Amino acid sequence: MTIKAIIVGSLLAVAAPVAAQTAPTATPAPSAVAPTHYTTSDTDLGTLMDDPASMAVLNKHIPEMFKSEQINQARSMTLKEVSAYASDTLTDQLLASVDADLAKLPSKK
Repeated sequence: MTIKAIIVGSLLAVAAPVAAQTAPTATPAPSAVAPTHYTTSDTDLGTLMDDPASMAVLNKHIPEMFKSEQINQARSMTLKEVSAYASDTLTDQLLASVDADLAKLPSKK
């Protein structure tokens, strides 16, 4: 028997009982972890644009962004993702301001 086989066998002998004793962890329900407010990092632009209240927030902070028809091509992206392509316009400070105003809106289900 080689040293490698002895080590592997020893590890398996120790790991098997430990694995058998490990209790499964409960997975929280999706609704328990889902955000209740829109955010620039978790909510896609399409959702924000379709909600009149959140669209008002976007128009307050970045109205020029929504004057172009091309914005529809980014509906599946978050503002945070879009900021990677427009970091000079969509700064972290601007996104924080948008998030602060979005947090003031009524909770979403």
